Parts: sequence; C-alpha cells; structure tokens
Amino acid sequence: MSVAVARATAWRTWQVTRRAYPWTYAVGTVLPAALALALGVLGYRAIGGGTVADDFTEGTGTTAYLAYLAVGVIAFQFTVRLILWSAKALITEQREGTLASLLIAPARRFPYLAGFTAFAVLSSLAEFLVLGLVLAAFGIAIPVSSPAGLLLGAALLIAAVFACSVGLGGLMIAAGEAHISQNTVFAVLGLLGGFTFPRAYLPAWAQWCAELLPTTAAVDVLHGATTGGRTLVELLPGLGTGVLVAAAYLLLGLLYLPRAEARAVERTY
Repeated sequence: MSVAVARATAWRTWQVTRRAYPWTYAVGTVLPAALALALGVLGYRAIGGGTVADDFTEGTGTTAYLAYLAVGVIAFQFTVRLILWSAKALITEQREGTLASLLIAPARRFPYLAGFTAFAVLSSLAEFLVLGLVLAAFGIAIPVSSPAGLLLGAALLIAAVFACSVGLGGLMIAAGEAHISQNTVFAVLGLLGGFTFPRAYLPAWAQWCAELLPTTAAVDVLHGATTGGRTLVELLPGLGTGVLVAAAYLLLGLLYLPRAEARAVERTY
C-alpha cells in the first residue's frame, strides 16, 4: 500500500509537471549556483592569486578551493531545490483547495511525501546536469577519493532534506505561509551548514548549532569523499551521525504533522 501510494504520487506529479514545467523554479535555483561558481572563480584567481590561506587548508584538508566550492554550491542548491519541492507539497495542496481531500484519503502522509520527494530528486538531478557544463567551462575538476562515500553522502543529503521538509511542510500549512519559513531555513543552512566554507570560521556557539542541523553531516561526508581525500572507513562515523540526526528530525516532523494538519483545517473553516 505504502509503495503504491509513493509511486502514484510520483507519477501524478510527473504528469502535472510535464504539462506545466516550472521553469522559473528551475532557473531560479540553477542560475544562482552558476553565478556563485563564477564569483568563486573570479575571487580565487583575480583576488586570491590562485592560492588559499593556511586556515582554509587546515579547516578543509585541501588546497583545491574551487573543487571544494563546487561541491558545496551544488549540494546547497540541490538542498534548496529539494526543499522547494518537498516541503511545499502540503501547502501546494492547501493553496489548490485539495488539502482536505488529502487528509481524509486512506493514504498515509509518509508515502505521499516520499513519492513527492522521489520525483523532486529525479527532476532536480536532471536540471543540475547543466552545472556540469559550467564546471567544464571554468576548468574545475572535482576529485573523488571514495566513490561509495560520495554516493552514500548524496543519499544521506536527500534523506536529511526529506526529514527536514516533513516538519517544515507542517509548519507551512499551520502558519498558512511558505516564503518566510523556507527562506529562514535556507539562510540558516547556508550560513551554518559548512557548504562553501569550513565551519571553523564560525564562532564556537555557531559550530555547536551547526551540528544540530540535519544536512551538516551529509555535507561533511560529501566534502570528505571528494576534496578531503578520505576513505569510506573514515567517512562511516559521519554517515552514522547523519543518519541519527535525520531520523530524529523525521520522527519529530511526523509527530508534529497531525497537529499542523488540524491547525490548517481550523484556519480554513
């Protein structure tokens, strides 16, 4: 039953998107990634003279600034894109007037959201292939020390964003708004998550807060499996930590979701 719900949700979303593809979302997510890479290349070559400071090397374990930046930018923009799809699934139903029908349907919410996220992952991956052309144009090559670690890190990032999106989606329908909620999450993740600069640059309290974010461990694994030069064995502790944090977020989100749905119904009627 759960698998059928997830498959049906993904198929329905594909049919809708195929007929009315949201180009504005795609361009609005991919273009900032390309611009961030362009600014990074400009700063590294024109201002930094092609070198990095010792504290950057100490915090990241690499001197390959552009490769490190590319991994972080792609991971962050993929996170943004996935949240724009997954966390807004329920509020989209609310805006279209179909939330009440969804709430009384026999399908559970987890497989519904999982199916929506599965489609979002596939569509986002297709869109982000464009960034491969950007990397080639700038001559940026990303080393991979652990292919298995890279794949597991990507899977962990997807799981972490999904776990975050469940609770965030509930917050959106309860509050009846999406922009403030999602943009706040984007800002927090971008500043604290260690996507494009080492977290050692942050104050000590901010570094502690970063450890509580669901995406932090996944980003560390992605950097470690590429520019960090780590093996799969060395990445396992980070993977384990990420799974535990993501599971905690998912559990809290699923527990909160029924209350959020009740609040959404109260606001409507």
